[in-house]
Parts: sequence; C-alpha cells; structure tokens
Amino acid sequence: MNSDIETNSSRMDTFKLGLALLIILAGLVGFYVYADFSLLYRVIALIASVGVSIAIAMQTAKGRQIWGYFHDAQIEVRKVVWPTKQETVQTTLIVIVMVIIVAIILWLLDMFLGWSVGLLMGHSS
Repeated sequence: MNSDIETNSSRMDTFKLGLALLIILAGLVGFYVYADFSLLYRVIALIASVGVSIAIAMQTAKGRQIWGYFHDAQIEVRKVVWPTKQETVQTTLIVIVMVIIVAIILWLLDMFLGWSVGLLMGHSS
C-alpha cells in the first residue's frame, strides 16, 4: 500500500515538474512570438510565468529539497568570515606581483629555448 502511494506521489511530482517546464517554455515562446508588443509587458509576462512555474515546482518533493538546499547554503554564507579591505588589497597585490614574476620567468625561458633551438638549427642570430 505504501509503495502505491509513493508511486502515485512520484507520478504527480513528475507531472507538476513537467507542467512547470511547459509554463516556462510557453512564457519564452510568447516572449518572442509577441515581439510587436511592448518589451515591458513581455518581460512582466515572462517573470510571471517563471513565478508560477516556481510555485508549482515548490509543491513537489524535489522542489522542497532544492529550497532546503538554498536555505542551508544561505545559513552557511552567514558563517563565513569575510576578509577586511586591507587583507583583500594585500592578497590582490601579492597575486599581481607573483603573476608578473612568473611571466618574466616564462619570458626568459622562452628566449633561452628560442636561442638554443636557433643555435642547434644553425641559425645565427
């Protein structure tokens, strides 16, 4: 009996997600088909179709699971200790200096390899 309920719920969730996808696709098609209407109205209709689709998708188990994931991610972002402006500037300057140093090393290596290949090939330059 329980597996029958889960199968029915799973089918209903699939139907709801398919319906949500169709609504989004209809909104996108309508956005381009009615190109002669005002852009404002078309954008409002597109946003409305996305909103209705999200509302329908949130009624499924997968939608609630995704919502929980974003909610947990938001909680984790609040726990992050963000660097100060001074730390950010110092780190950025260190990265820039290291990129310049590596670029100079690669440039010198390229010059040396070009010179050595030219010497081996008999080109005097």
